Amino acid sequence: MAISEKELKKEQTILKKVNILLGKRLEELGKDVYQGEDDLIEFKKMMWENANSFDSGEEQQVMLQTSKEENRYLEKQKYFRKLKSIEKKPYFASIVFKDDEGTIFNIYMSLTYLKDIDENNILYDWRSPICSLFYDYETGPCSYQAPGGTYSGELKRKRQYKIEDKKLIGVFDNSLNINDDVLQEVLATESSEKMKNVVNTIQQEQNKVIRNLEDNNLIVQGIAGSGKTTVALHRIAFLLYRLKNLNSNNILIFSPNNIFADYISDVLPSLGEANTLQTTFADYLESFLTEYSQVESFTDFVSRYYSYKETFPELVEYKQSDQIMTDINNFLDEYINNCYFTKSFKEGEKNYIDKNEINNMLHHKYDRLPLFERVEEIALKLCSNFYKGKTTKQKTYIKLLYKNSNFEKNYLKILKKFFNSKYSKFQLDEKSVEKYFSSEKINYEDALIYAYIKGKLEGFIYEGTIKQVVIDEAQDYNKMQYYIITQIFKKADYTILGDINQNINPYYHYDSLDKLKELFKNDTKYIELLKTYRSSPEIIDYTNKILNLNHVNAIRRKTNKPVIIRKGVLDLKERLIEDLNHLQSIYKSTALITKDIKEANELYDLLKDETDIDLVEANTKGFHKECIIIPAYLSKGLEFDSVIIYNDRKNTYKKDERNLLYVACTRCQHELYIYN
Repeated sequence: MAISEKELKKEQTILKKVNILLGKRLEELGKDVYQGEDDLIEFKKMMWENANSFDSGEEQQVMLQTSKEENRYLEKQKYFRKLKSIEKKPYFASIVFKDDEGTIFNIYMSLTYLKDIDENNILYDWRSPICSLFYDYETGPCSYQAPGGTYSGELKRKRQYKIEDKKLIGVFDNSLNINDDVLQEVLATESSEKMKNVVNTIQQEQNKVIRNLEDNNLIVQGIAGSGKTTVALHRIAFLLYRLKNLNSNNILIFSPNNIFADYISDVLPSLGEANTLQTTFADYLESFLTEYSQVESFTDFVSRYYSYKETFPELVEYKQSDQIMTDINNFLDEYINNCYFTKSFKEGEKNYIDKNEINNMLHHKYDRLPLFERVEEIALKLCSNFYKGKTTKQKTYIKLLYKNSNFEKNYLKILKKFFNSKYSKFQLDEKSVEKYFSSEKINYEDALIYAYIKGKLEGFIYEGTIKQVVIDEAQDYNKMQYYIITQIFKKADYTILGDINQNINPYYHYDSLDKLKELFKNDTKYIELLKTYRSSPEIIDYTNKILNLNHVNAIRRKTNKPVIIRKGVLDLKERLIEDLNHLQSIYKSTALITKDIKEANELYDLLKDETDIDLVEANTKGFHKECIIIPAYLSKGLEFDSVIIYNDRKNTYKKDERNLLYVACTRCQHELYIYN
């Protein structure tokens, strides 16, 4: 709703004052930052030059003081960068709140805070408690939680601003619901090269996820286009703001692939925070499985199925199942129980090691530890007994212990025993097991089993510095993966996001992500996001039919652009070029999405000389979205203004591949074409 001329002039005056104050603060802080850097260099130089004159106590004090000075400088530098980022658009919204005592607060919301000379708040960080009113309430009675308790009152007004280059372009009073003009304007805009922050259009259901501090772990089921990843990144920014002693290096994001990791890389910096640590599960496996030079990526694992290159899919399905965890656990219980030291032995001339004593250590004293870690502890104990705790002989004792036992640290042999045991659903001979586990590159599903057995027998590498873990595309992870992750990051809290309708792991399925609650300790909450902000109602209607869905709530207004079906195309090249040129003349980004990489390569060869189009593969980095060809399983999480879905009639989507087709179609915002 437009505001009056009087109100507009008032807002213009406020913006001018904020611009002046912000300019002065930037100038002052800029001098402080540059001067601070010089002072810090001089301070460090002085400390270094006088280091020899300090005793150990003084040296510790000096190091502490240096660290404090450095942190103080870095905080100033960080705040300066935040203020610089809002210089041309100081704020995006405001609220007027009247508390129960009658005090009125006029709150202007920004990506960071700004105070005047008297330390009064002029701009409020969008993450501050009072700003939650903007996202959670329409005008009327309201309340918000803050460290001091619950504050109630009345929300008198909600207002949004469009500011460009320090000038007020538009002002709207609104209730920020699905008919909100600003939200619809944002949704109607064309997609950008990378994901953007959405602080001005966060919706109530999204805000509940972002600001949740009550639950240790969140499991979020969100339909395609509901903003799951965006919500996760804004939640990270919120947690960095609200939780003491949490920084970006304490947070790890598991992304579906490196393409997606690059796509989201601008969001946190645009919110004034440093990017967190990121990895894929395959990357983790590669770091843990030092026995292999390369681990197959999840994308290549999926590609094997959809391009029908997998010769034994039933075995792969078993390797991905919950059942194999039970089977491996039962096998390992028996295997460990049957492990023992076969005879007593001497180390040197005098040091006699009795087999009964070390077997007691193996099965009783150290039974809380993984098997191979027990051997290391026994070796340490022997060092303590014979060498007064010196560990120089530990490796010698480990070697002797294995030499005088009926077991060894050889995972290939253990895997052979498992697949040839009564516990395995499939009985594999030694040659078959070697085929899967003996090459330098290991398949994704085999790497998972290898990592699980290795972790159970020698322990997983504990990562204590990680306090928050975010797992995106949660539906593509099986139970074994979640077990491994929770063993590595035992002290972390989790934000798990996914959509069972977008599952592209053909061997593993969830009826509901609510099932994941049993895998996590402490308070775990399951939340659903049921509104989609990405696609037009016409596209949503089409994609619903793919999976027989009817609960999807489309927020975009109708575009009156129906989904175009191309059948019986006589000249494929000519027709594709015509459609690509048409879509590129209207939109900034167009994707030609194929079923697999083979089709993507074939189409790229067909079109590359006639149109400016890029091929996106698993290892592609930093691609531009103007016009690309990409396989469906790589397109997850991405969005485009327009999409052409293509598959050869000899390689159509089968009934059990509908989820992959659904993923491909839901990448589209405005205009969707379907070939064959």
